[in-house]
Amino acid sequence: MCNTAVFFGDELASYGFGQSHPFNSNRLYSFWSKFVALNLDKSNQIMIEKPKPATKDDLLLFHDKNYVDLVMESSKQGIGFLDIGDTPAFKGVFEASCYVVGSSLEALDLVMGKTNGILHAFNPIGGLHHARRGRAGGFCVFNDIGILIMVAKKKYGLERICYVDIDAHHGDGVYYEFEQDSSVCIADIHEDGRYLYPGTGNESETGLGDARGTKINISLKPNSNDSDFVSSFAKVEEFINTVAKPELIILQCGADGIRGDPLTHLQYTSKAHLYASDRLHLLSHMLCNGRLVALGGGGYNQLNIADGWTSVIRSLISSYDQHL
Repeated sequence: MCNTAVFFGDELASYGFGQSHPFNSNRLYSFWSKFVALNLDKSNQIMIEKPKPATKDDLLLFHDKNYVDLVMESSKQGIGFLDIGDTPAFKGVFEASCYVVGSSLEALDLVMGKTNGILHAFNPIGGLHHARRGRAGGFCVFNDIGILIMVAKKKYGLERICYVDIDAHHGDGVYYEFEQDSSVCIADIHEDGRYLYPGTGNESETGLGDARGTKINISLKPNSNDSDFVSSFAKVEEFINTVAKPELIILQCGADGIRGDPLTHLQYTSKAHLYASDRLHLLSHMLCNGRLVALGGGGYNQLNIADGWTSVIRSLISSYDQHL
């Protein structure tokens, strides 16, 4: 059994764009209701952690100063958009975004320090994989993943980091910002970009320059199911074992690939999330002393979010050797 930190608090729920927007505060509370219904809040293996804010200096490890200043100013006024139309500003957006980033960074600190025996950590509102260094994108203001990677390298001296993204949307903000970085191995399974935002993640894209071969993109056709996912994930496992050989695994486990999501066209069940988590849980213990940070990512059907994310947590607190 593995000790796992789970972040929860109203500060994370404040990251939302209004109740009529797909990314709203109900996402977090729907997950939490299922979490409590499963008695996970009473598990001896789970430590509930309060959200922590990031500093401006944290943000500047990845983001351009002009963009950070823009978000700060937009946060005061609460009007306009931070990209071409998907990601509206709202009053307090800067502070809310800092809590998302800070919680992901605290998750890293807990896993690296094994505080209270914690091996794994989950931030449900983390995984904002569309934000670029100089702009927002796809409901993502600051890229907590990119910042986490920079902190893992700078603070902890990690030289081999593996980022696995199973969100239905391609994680363009992570992929392209680290496309030439051979220390960051990326495996991204997503719906084919010809049918879904952001329209990227072609399978021919494997990194540039010295980083060529340190990334894999796996595009799935609309209506792909659990069987298709499992077949594709075998490629991810081989990649992690033979290429990545990581010191840390980061999982973005967006639930928008589960059947019934209003924005995507995949047909997974939550069993796909359980399967991916089981395999990565095992690999984390085999390759990197159990260091695994999971981030909730997307998902806009609240029942699917609840099922997908709690499946990930149930996997992380289980005995990893049962997956051998």
